[in-house]
Formats: sequence, C-alpha cells, structure tokens
Amino acid sequence: MAKHQFQTEANQILHLMIHSLYSNKEIFLRELVSNASDALDKLNMLVLTDDAYKGVNFAPRIDIVANKEAKTLTIKDSGIGMNEEDLMNNLGTIAKSGTKAFLENLTGDQKQDSNLIGQFGVGFYACFMVASKVEVTTKKAGEEQAYLWISKGDGEFEIEPATMEGHGTQIVMHLNEDEDEFLEAYRIESIIKKYSNHIPFPIFMDKEKHIPAIKDDEGNETEPSKTEIENVQINRANALWTIAKSEIKDEEYKDFYSSIAHSSEEPLAWMHNKAEGAIEYTTLFYIPSKAPMDMYRVDYQTGIKLYINRVFITDDEKELMPTYLRFLRGVIDSKDLPLNVSREILQSNAVMNKIKNASVKKVLSELSKLKKDKEKYDTFYKEFGNVLKEGLYNDFANREKILDLLQFHTLNSTETVYLEDFVKNVDEQKKEIYYITGKTSLAMLKNSPALEKFKARGIDVLVLNEEVDTIIFPMVTEYKEYKLVHVSDAKFEDSEEEKKEKEETAKTYEGLVKEFKDALGEDVKDVETTSDLVDSPVALKIDKEDPSYMMAQMMKQMGQGGDVPEPAPILQINPNHELLVKLRDSADQNLINDAAHVLLDQAKLFDGRELKDTADFISRLNRIISKAL
Repeated sequence: MAKHQFQTEANQILHLMIHSLYSNKEIFLRELVSNASDALDKLNMLVLTDDAYKGVNFAPRIDIVANKEAKTLTIKDSGIGMNEEDLMNNLGTIAKSGTKAFLENLTGDQKQDSNLIGQFGVGFYACFMVASKVEVTTKKAGEEQAYLWISKGDGEFEIEPATMEGHGTQIVMHLNEDEDEFLEAYRIESIIKKYSNHIPFPIFMDKEKHIPAIKDDEGNETEPSKTEIENVQINRANALWTIAKSEIKDEEYKDFYSSIAHSSEEPLAWMHNKAEGAIEYTTLFYIPSKAPMDMYRVDYQTGIKLYINRVFITDDEKELMPTYLRFLRGVIDSKDLPLNVSREILQSNAVMNKIKNASVKKVLSELSKLKKDKEKYDTFYKEFGNVLKEGLYNDFANREKILDLLQFHTLNSTETVYLEDFVKNVDEQKKEIYYITGKTSLAMLKNSPALEKFKARGIDVLVLNEEVDTIIFPMVTEYKEYKLVHVSDAKFEDSEEEKKEKEETAKTYEGLVKEFKDALGEDVKDVETTSDLVDSPVALKIDKEDPSYMMAQMMKQMGQGGDVPEPAPILQINPNHELLVKLRDSADQNLINDAAHVLLDQAKLFDGRELKDTADFISRLNRIISKAL
C-alpha cells in the first residue's frame, strides 16, 4: 500500500472541510453526484466517438446506498472510472484554477469561509464535511486493474490495487457521529430533488415501500401490512434544457443552476432558447448573482457545457462564448455538429460560429431587458460591469449594444448614467461626448484640472476611473452619430478678441515660462500658458504627436506598456491664478526654482502619477512654506 501526501492546497481545503462550522453540509451530495454525472458524460462521449471504447458496455446509472448499521453512505457510478494516475491527479492535487482562486479568497474567519464553501462547492473534498474516512474504489473503462484510495483527511492518502466488477467509481463515506440524517432515505431524496433532479442519468436508491394489510369482505385482516425494500429512481433524469419552457417551473430552473454552477446562490436571470430552421440547437444560459472567483485569472474555468444531441462533449472550451461573457453558466446543445468534433474544428466551424453569434446577441438583448429591473441590474453591473467592458475591445460587431449596457459616472451627476440618457444633453451641433480616464479615485478624477474648462462651460463629461477604462476607451471612437473625445483632445473656438487677449497675457509670462523650463530641464517637454484652467494653477498635457508617446501607446496595446518610459509631459500654467501672478512678479530665483518643481509634482499627483522623489518634493514645499511665514 503506497502512502502519499496531499498537495498543500488540497490539504488547506481538507482542513477547512473537516473543521468548518458550515451549516449547509448537504452540498457534499450535490458535488459527488455532479462528479458521477461528469464521469458518465465522459464515458458516453468516448463510447460514441473513440474506437478504443467501442466494446465498452455503457449502462449509465448512479446508485446511492445508505447503511445505517455500518454508518456508511455510498455513491456509485458506472462512468469512466480512474486509474492510479487519475487518482493522484484528481484526488491528491487541485488542478482547477477556480479552486485555487477559492483558497486565495479565504479570510481565516471560519464563519465567512464557511459561506464561501456553500457558494463554491469545491468538489470531491466536500465529502470530508460529513465523513471521518473515505474509501474510493475505481476501475477505468477499458483497463483491467482497479484501485482503492483511502484517506481520513489527515494530510495523507493511500492507494493500493483492488478488485471490482465492471468499470466506474464507488465512494464509501464513513459518516461522523452527528451525521445520521444523511442515512435517512427521505433526506437523501430531498437533496437529490433539490440539486440533482435534472442530472441526465438515473439515480437509484433503496426505499421502504409500505404494503397495506389485506382484508376480507367482513373487514377481517387476512394478511398483515408489511414493508418491502425496493430500488427506485429518485430523480427525473431528463436534461432540463430539452423540456419545453412552459413545462418548467422557476424552482426547477434554479435547482438546475445550483448543480451546473456548483453554487447555492440563486441566479440573477436565465434565458432558455430553442432555435429551429437551417440549424437546430438549444441554449440555456444563467447570469450568476456573484462573480466566479477565478474570473480575472487567465486560466479561468469556463461555465458553458457543450452537448451534441444530448451527448456531453466538453466543458473546457473557452471558444464557445466570447471571453467578456465568461461569467455565464449554462449549456449549448447542437444537432448539427459531429460527435467527434475536435477543439480545432470547434474554433473554425461555421455552425458553431452561427450558434455563438446568435447566442451573444440573445444574451446582450436579455441584459438590455434586465436594465428595467434597477436593483437586479445594479447587482449584475457591480459584479460584471468591468468584464462586460472588455467586449468593447474585441467584439466590434456588438460594440454599440455593449455601450448601451454600461453605467458611467459623470462630472455633473452623483448617480451613474447610461449613454442613451447622457447624449440627451450633448451639443447637437458638435455631437461630441467628452470623457476622462485615470487610474485614480473617482473624487480625484472629478477634480482634475483637465475638467475645469468643461465646468466653466457647463459641459458634462464621462468620468472613467477603472484601470480597464484606460486601456479600452482610447479604442472606442464613436457611439451612434456621436464622437467620443478625450478631454485633452477637446477644442473650443475662441473669438478674435479672446485670442488677442490670450496672446497679450502669454507675452507677459515669457520670462517665467523660460525660468520654469530652465528649472525643470528634461522633466518636461515644454511649458506653456493656457486658458483652459480656472481654479488650478497648473496641469499636465501630453503631446500625442510625439513619436515616443505613439511608441508607448503601441507597446501598451501589445501588453508591454511597463517596458516603455512615459514621454515627458507639457506643463500648462494658469496665467490668471494668484500663485502664478505672484511668481511672475517675483525676483527670488530660488523660490521660482522650488515652485516650478512643486507645481510639476502637484500636477502629476492630480494626474494619478507617482512622484519619483517624494523627499525632494517635501523639502522644496517646506522651503516655500518657510518663506511664506
């Protein structure tokens, strides 16, 4: 018998399962039945598509056996089964990024972490919530050798050769002292109906059947009543998506969601669609109420299962739906794809592309309807708004639909707004929507000097303060007949009189501008006066025609932005600000030198940039304050 250590992450989960105060322990059954169903799905596909499995007998069923005397609960399936390598990979380590993300979310607060288990499930290991010892006997279809895997959840597991009739997996759980409820037939049946009713394979269990007494014509008992044990199917075992919508209750939709999403949370919404005609397919998509934990990981686990004529094909194909809809959970079932479809074929298949494009439109349309329910949509947007924005970058065909679903902060509003409402107040002559982006707080961005010319003119501006906005929005140039213009590119025409006045003012600042340039050297590309500022003394401007700026943008789009230095900015000064007026009239060269650096740093802070030399900024600021006092 070979002893092995659990991988560190698996050990962490086991510890949590065993010591959890978790109140909703019943999910262990949901997780194990779901694994059994997956094992049957995988074998079904191989028997139909792989010559090596043609001779394998596929008689799909899941059996649940409760033994009150031995205090064991057994779950058995006739699925694909496992060999020694599979046991090591599936039961000794954690391969799925979702489970790693689950561990990263743990807080150490037992109560909070317990709720995470309910939300997430974490598969096979959930059985240690109710069992002190678990024995897994399994034999892979098409192989001769069976194996026994044993663990008490104490950091070790053992694997030894075993014997077994047929192929599949049998899990025997030795239940803890206080878990007798999971040996009661009515309790098991109620859990199966709640979470696994629409698992597409039959689940069997022994149940007591009461046979009433037989009486003669006078009412005398000729045979007493008795109880017989019969093996009965306890789930519907028909794939939910194949049933007509009119015949499915909301509760059934929710229960099916809990089994495919491994979640005890209710979905926000679902959409069940059957397409008939040139191509026939059915889709059932759910929008979760909480973001999956691995949503921002590159190796996220997709939530869409692909079936062909009700035969499971894959749940690991990220191409089934675009990445910006990766929060969806659900099923695509097609009648027009070959059963032995490969990943390469899936990615370039015309039928699959049609299903994908139609499904995306359907989902975006449903989200548009969901907007009418403010509370639900706000919940959705809080969880998935930033993921949805990614579609602006790579789904050009649906860009306008996605823009219509986004909520925006604006300069003049405390509430978020939709673009369709925002454009009602846009100048109909210019048809320009102005926006500002920045990796800083909303409050800082709203007070940016770059917005002062808009405040002075009473023009509203979209304020985009998420990091994803800085990457995506430079690529979005229009919405309907409106142009999207970054605030730094906005131009407003001056009258001849205003132009003349500005030129005259600029002349009076030529001396100070030169002193600032000399003081700041290569830290700035230029220093210039501006009429765009109202309250702030200074602001930064980037020369977008500068080749080094263009190179930096190009590298950023290629994901290599960190390797390219930002080009030196232009420092704009406000000639009407009291501070600049006093500096212009000052003869103190040291003060002007310090002020130039402090004002440049101030402009950088407002722009959300980090200061290279904080100590220098503080010492210069202190010298200025000392002189003022």
